[in-house]
Parts: sequence; C-alpha cells; structure tokens
Amino acid sequence: MKFSDKIADYTGSRPFFTLEFFPPKTDQARGFENLQSRIARLSALQPLAVSVTWGAGGNTMERSLELAGLTQLEHRIDTIMHLTCTNMEKGTVDEALRAAKERGIESILALRGDPPRGEEHWIPTDPRFRHGVDLVSYIKTTPEFSHFCVGVPAYPDGHAGSEAGENQEIEYLKAKIDAGADFIVTQLFYDVEGFLRWQRKVRAKGIQVPIIPGIMPIQTYASFLRLTKLCGTKVPHSLMSDLVPIRHDDQLVKDYGVTLAIKMIKQLTDQGNVPGVHFCTLNLEKSVHRVTEGLGWAGKPSRPNRLIAETPAELLQTSERVIDPHRAADSATSGLVVAGLPQQEAGKGELNNASSWDDFPNGRFGDFKSPAFGDPNPWGASNISRDQALNDWGHPKTVNDLTDMFLRYLHSKLASTPFSPTPLSPESVMIFPHLERLTRKGWWTVGSQPAVNGAPSTDEVVGWGPKGGYVYQKCFVEFFVEKEDVEKIEKKVAEDGSGWVDYFAANLNGECRTNVPVDGRNAVTWGVFPGQEVAQSTIIERESFLAWKEEAFSFWAEWASYYPPDSDVRALLDNVREKRWLVSIIHHDFQKVDALWSFLFDGEKALVGRA
Repeated sequence: MKFSDKIADYTGSRPFFTLEFFPPKTDQARGFENLQSRIARLSALQPLAVSVTWGAGGNTMERSLELAGLTQLEHRIDTIMHLTCTNMEKGTVDEALRAAKERGIESILALRGDPPRGEEHWIPTDPRFRHGVDLVSYIKTTPEFSHFCVGVPAYPDGHAGSEAGENQEIEYLKAKIDAGADFIVTQLFYDVEGFLRWQRKVRAKGIQVPIIPGIMPIQTYASFLRLTKLCGTKVPHSLMSDLVPIRHDDQLVKDYGVTLAIKMIKQLTDQGNVPGVHFCTLNLEKSVHRVTEGLGWAGKPSRPNRLIAETPAELLQTSERVIDPHRAADSATSGLVVAGLPQQEAGKGELNNASSWDDFPNGRFGDFKSPAFGDPNPWGASNISRDQALNDWGHPKTVNDLTDMFLRYLHSKLASTPFSPTPLSPESVMIFPHLERLTRKGWWTVGSQPAVNGAPSTDEVVGWGPKGGYVYQKCFVEFFVEKEDVEKIEKKVAEDGSGWVDYFAANLNGECRTNVPVDGRNAVTWGVFPGQEVAQSTIIERESFLAWKEEAFSFWAEWASYYPPDSDVRALLDNVREKRWLVSIIHHDFQKVDALWSFLFDGEKALVGRA
C-alpha cells in the first residue's frame, strides 16, 4: 500500500511511527539473517512502514533491493525504498524502480544523494538527474513509474552539503512538493524548538503534505558526535551538558538517549501536530523498544528506564574525562574509524539473547555478523567537502607531496586528511614516533592503536566502559604501501613473526593476502568490568578488513574527483589508488608495548630503516 494512503487512512489512538534500516555492510549472509530476525521482532511493534537506505551512487543497490523486497514480501510490512539519483550510471534509476515495482514496493524516498564531486569538473553520469527534484518529477511524469508514492527529505537544521540558506532550502523543498512529492521525512535533529520554528516556515510556504520528523535515539557518545557532524545537526548546549559527564559509559548514554527521545516525541506530538515519527535505528532494536514502551505505544514496559533525572548521584560520580569514551581502536589518523564508519563503537559479542547481543553501534571494528556492522551514512551524507580538500590538502603532484601531507597531519599542522576529518587523537600521540617513522618511509598510516595491558577503564586516554573495570589492547597499525613492500612484509612475518604477528593486505582490484585462517578473528580490544562478561569491542578479521578496504580506496577516488580530469593531481591520486595496497599488521603480545615496533624496525631484517 502507498505510504501516503496509509497516512491518510491511519486511525490509531496514538501517532504512528516508521523504522529505518540500512543493508549490512558485508556480503556475509549472517548479517542479513540477523537483521531479518531483528526486523521480525520489531514488526511486533506495528510500525506503519519501514524504510531501507540506498548507498551513494547505487553502491548498495543489490543489497538494498534484496532487503526491501524481503521486508515487503516476507515480513508483509509496507516498505519505503530510498533512491538517490546523482552519480548513478545511466539507466540505473529505471532499473531500480522496475525492481522495486516487481517486489511490490509502492513508495520511494527520493534523494539527490552525495553532492557532486569537484563541482566545476563534475559531469552527471545520467544527465537526467542533477537534483532531487529531477528524480521526483521523473517518477511522477513517467507513465511506467507514476503510480509510486514519492517522499522527499528535509533538513530542519540545514543541509550539510549545501551552501543555501534556510529560506532557499525551503524553496527547494516546495519545488519538490510542486513536482508531486507526497510526504516529507526530516533528517535527524535534537533541537525541537528549532524544528517547530522551521515547520511553521514550511507551512507558511503553502506546503501541506505530512511532515514526519526523524528521530535517532543516541546510542553511544562517539556515534552521536560522528553522525551529528556528518549530518550538520545542531546540538543544544543543554544536551551536551548532560552527555559530557556520562560520555565514557555507553549504557548510561544509551539510557539518556531513550529518555531524550521520549521527551522529544512528546513535545513534537503535543506542540507540533505531527502525525507520526521516523526512527533511524542504526539497525539496532533495544532503544526503539524502550522508547515505544516509554511512550505507551507498545504495551507495558519490560523494564524501567534509567532516567537521568532519577539518578543524579550516578551522574555526579561519573568521570570528567575530556576524550571520546568507548574506543574501537583509535586510528593513527583517527579518521580510519571516523571518516568511513562509526567510530569507537563496540560489538558486544554474541550472547544468548538474540535481541540484544549487540546493543551498541558496531562500526568497522565490530562483529561483521551484526546487523549494525558498517556505516549507515544517512541519506548519502558526505563528510568531505571540496573546499576542505583544496584548502587543507592543496595540490599534491608527487608521492613526496603526499608523504609531506601525512607528516603535517601527524605534527598537527593539518586538522584533517582524506581519511581523518578530526585531529590526531590523544591515543595516537602515545605511539607518535613510530607512526612518524613509518610515514617518512612512505608508508602512510591510516589507523593504529598502542598496546595496553590492564589500564583502568577511567584512564584519560585509553579508558572506556563503566568505571571500576580494566581495558586491554593489542597493538596494530594500518597503512598504504607499494606491492614490493607487501611482499617484504609477507616474508618478514613468515620468517620472524613466530606466530605473534598477523597481517591483512588488499588492493583496489580485490586481491587479498593474509596469514589469518579463513574463519580467523582477532579481538584486539577488550574490557573486563564488574558484573559483566568480557566485552570484546574491537575485532579485526577478513570480512571487516575487506569492507574497510572498499571504503578506504573510495576516499582516494573521492579526493581525486575534486581536481580536473587532465590535471597532474588527479593523475597522481588515481595512480596511488590503482597501485597501492592497504595493509593491517597486528602483534598479539599486548604485554610488551613495543613488540610491534621492534618487529618492524629492529634487527638485521627490519622492514623500516632509520629515517
């Protein structure tokens, strides 16, 4: 059934809600199976519909269509399929719409997707689509597709990828409605008063279609920071004041997120006259259950919410650390986690309760079997702008220029790299001399963590999780190198690794080399906390490494696209992308803080000579 018709026919005693999911990052069936089970359990809450996201340029097309089809046909939940139109191969939009029709899907959320890369050099792959309004108009005026109900996004806090002001953005929104859009779903926000003011301006423009606010319950402090930055979300000062004291304790943050979502929804439905809300789930289920229970939308609560207002003493006793809390391996250029995938979030290990074995965002370092593994990248948002690329990274023309850029980042002379939108982390400073030495060699580091043997969970730099615990880390480092260096690494590991060293190496074309067994999994960060099982927050294994490899090489292509096609800069960056390998090396002796660096640097067979 069309979503617009479902809204019109809805006569429930409470506002409706919808749920948003993204296709699991890896191709492993396990993640897909686990997500299907999760959707089946959430369907018991009786959402009005679910939506399935679509990767930039159609890079999740097959998985998105499969997930949307299963949800529509097997779970019998009306499904809204997201569809982006820019940077799509010519004919892909038609193919996607036909595939949706075949699966019984009747509703589309039409998005532009990632902003055009290198605007003055950008040539649309499919010239029919430059903006979201083009997709709306095309669907509504093409007889083959005009039966679809079409929704469009809106951005109460402003569009992160646009320089247009609020009034102009509302004009763009009205153009989409005038082209035939049937409903609006907003990007996530946390400023309810700001939303209500924006909503009044939208209505004053004559836009009368249903507006459904997007709600993302806060899952972890780190994922909250990353996603609000990615989406350009305005964060009220009072919210940050509440979060900072509890930021190191994932469960307290999650509890706060539930409480905040309930408060927001009550205010929206009381003052905003909204017909329903849209939950951005991050493929997690516990928070949605708890929010709907707290609102009285899902029967009697199964357990009491740990409301912040009811636990002031607990808040007052939390650590006052100034760094991000739960880390899934901070990177040497911390954006290895930040840029592509949700940073510093834990996969909690598969426990008996299938509904909650990964209660927290899973990231690239989590468990690839989790439905939450990977990057939801809401609505094709991009966290690297062309202006940032040109201002920060200049116009490199040689390999030495690239080495210099990575060195300037390590020395805090640059605030970002294509792989790291944030400055060097305090954790990386602990191993700075080693990272500098590798980089001077031309081995460009994009991820690392130091060895840690039982640091308190409240440690200023490496601590995470509830207080009263201890955390552990194996040292690892990831970098881009030439093929001949990969061969040297393989030989060194085979001859001198003594079973202590594992590695992964992969190139753009899909070739992967490793000494890790096919089903081998390396837990490289774990914690022991009072009253809990051992928590393994960081896992490196083949599937997650290959998923990250795809992301990492896409950053080279994105960066290159900011420069003219015939320029020396683009030629250099394209060549690096085609020739270099991404390598990850792990040393398992976490009791020796210099074990990995001794392996790489010391002795007659040292891989890296002295600079």
